[in-house]
Amino acid sequence: MIDTPYRRLASTLGGLIRNPLSAIGLSLVVLFVVIAVFAPQVAPQDPIALDPVHRLLPPGIHHLFGTDENGRDILSRVIVGTRLSLLGAAGILMIGVVIGVPIGLLAGYAGKWIDEILMRVTDIFLSFPSLVFAIAVAATLGPSIRNAVIATGVVWWPWYARLIRGEVLKLKHQSFVEGAKILGAGSLRIMFLHILRNSLTPLIVQVSLDFGYAVLTLASLSFLGLGAQPPTPEWGEMISAGQSYYLTQWWYVTFPGLTILVAVMAFNLLGDGLREVLSLGRAR
Repeated sequence: MIDTPYRRLASTLGGLIRNPLSAIGLSLVVLFVVIAVFAPQVAPQDPIALDPVHRLLPPGIHHLFGTDENGRDILSRVIVGTRLSLLGAAGILMIGVVIGVPIGLLAGYAGKWIDEILMRVTDIFLSFPSLVFAIAVAATLGPSIRNAVIATGVVWWPWYARLIRGEVLKLKHQSFVEGAKILGAGSLRIMFLHILRNSLTPLIVQVSLDFGYAVLTLASLSFLGLGAQPPTPEWGEMISAGQSYYLTQWWYVTFPGLTILVAVMAFNLLGDGLREVLSLGRAR
């Protein structure tokens, strides 16, 4: 039977659905993506419209998640914030992959002094606590959601460089690589077409596992005032704005916090399921 991309995708989805935990993770991730895509249509009210008359209302029929100190509907802000959080996390991982994968490919394939220099630079980045490093970079660039994404992406690349380098070291002496060399394939073609193509499974798994942590890191920077700025509806910024109301208006920070919790859990469950399914696929 011919193995096509559609057949592999169907097999992967089937494996995820058969596992209850990964099925839950997949369902939640799909729900978050749908909400992010249709956020303006799904949100019941304008997320930034001020309504001082209805400030700090508890959850009820008209405001399921309550309202904030400016009378804005928290449910609408959480829904619209889903798009910003997912896009921000995707941007973080894209930066990490775009920087880290070529470095890992070059280090593993070239070896010798090139590998030594690139890995020592990678070690320097890894020697700093990632969140502290991201805070320092974001503070240098200035508070904004774009700068927070850039700062976190710059911190994230060393893990992908290490991951891909390890895969290259395992694959570069395989028979299909030696065959490509004999046929006259250039180094770039071998690295990107042959080696990277066979390294996509661990890369996809790692990205899926990192997505939730990217959401959490971005929310952390916004909580500290280095990410999204008011009145932008972003989960971390909402928690930061509502922390002074926590003891009396519990709903203000509870619902954005629960949303972050569920999002991180969903991507972790999906990542674990993908790792199991794709690993079995490679073993076969």
